[in-house]
Parts: sequence; C-alpha cells; structure tokens
Amino acid sequence: MRSVLVIHNQKLAQEGKFFPVSDSLSPESILRSNGYIVTCTSDQEQAKQLIIDADAAILQLSMDEVKPWSTFLMQLKGLPLIWWCDERSASQSLEACEDDVMLDGMLTPFMKGYEIHWALHFSSKQFVERQQWYNEREQLLSRIEERKWIDMAKSILCEIKSITESEAYDILRKQAMNERKRLVDVATSIVKVYQLLQVGKESRVKPK
Repeated sequence: MRSVLVIHNQKLAQEGKFFPVSDSLSPESILRSNGYIVTCTSDQEQAKQLIIDADAAILQLSMDEVKPWSTFLMQLKGLPLIWWCDERSASQSLEACEDDVMLDGMLTPFMKGYEIHWALHFSSKQFVERQQWYNEREQLLSRIEERKWIDMAKSILCEIKSITESEAYDILRKQAMNERKRLVDVATSIVKVYQLLQVGKESRVKPK
C-alpha cells in the first residue's frame, strides 16, 4: 500500500478550517513524511477520479460523515477505509460511537512511522476479510431469494396440478433443462404469470 486518498470534511475545507498541508499534524504531512503518495479532496466528483490510483482511503471526518462517504467510496472501488482520529473528528463523534460504521482501521496524528505502516497493513487484511464476508452474505441472500421463488412456483404447481412438492420440483427441473434456463428463472416466470392471471380474475369478478 503506497498511495492513499485523504477525505476531508467539505464544509471545513471550504472554510479552510482543517489542517493545511504544511501542518505537521495533518494526515497529508504525516503520511507523506512516511513515504506514502497522498492525494486529498472534500468533493465527491473529484474523489471519483482520485480513487482510481488509491490503495486506501483515509477519512478525516466525524463518524456521522464517515457512513455516507464509506458507502459512496465502496460503490466506486473496493479498498480499505481508515478513520483519521484527531481531536476534531473524535470530539464530533461521541454521539455516534455505537453506530454501525464501515471501517477497516484507524490512524492518529501521533502514531510513529512503524505504527502507521502496521496499522495500514492490518487494515488491508481486515478489508479483504470484510469483502469476503460481504460476498458470502450477498450469495446467501441470493440463494434465499431464489429458494423463495422456487418454493412459490412449487406451491402453485401443486395447487394447479394436484401433485406433490417432489413432483412439482421435477417439473421445474425438466422445464429448466428443456429451455436451457436456470431453475429460479423458470420458477419466477411461473409465479409472475400466475399472479397476473389472479389479478385478471379478480378484476373480472369485481362488482360494478
């Protein structure tokens, strides 16, 4: 990890209230003095370009600002998200200390060089584990959704054809093979057609 993107609070940046680059306690100054390539912004449009070459994002923000920025950055690129905990960001985050925030690590202005290097190293490992967990979660949710459509389709076939669930599943499987489609796609089609037919029936029997 050599290149980092520092995100500042936009309002404070416009007012010139965050540390200037020359300040010895600024994330830019500290990270550059330890051999990192640093770019910084407080603007989301600019972040879209700067994030391309970044290996990590350092968020010099209060916790309530971290959440929307984390979501925004992860939509652009998967990379470690690290909180810069200084006096301002910490004091403004007291009420959000129990919030569920997407972060992989933390840096402070008073860390020594070797502490920064190791903190970033472990943040990278944490990010990989978080991404793996997220991917597994998405796959699980996808399988649950697919199972829902398949169960609904089986129930419809059982009702219409007066057959068992096992027989209904065999029908779905054979139709998927014949049409060279996924089982869930066949099931979804059956459910949606059935629902349309039910809506049509209800509209015909409504009293005028």
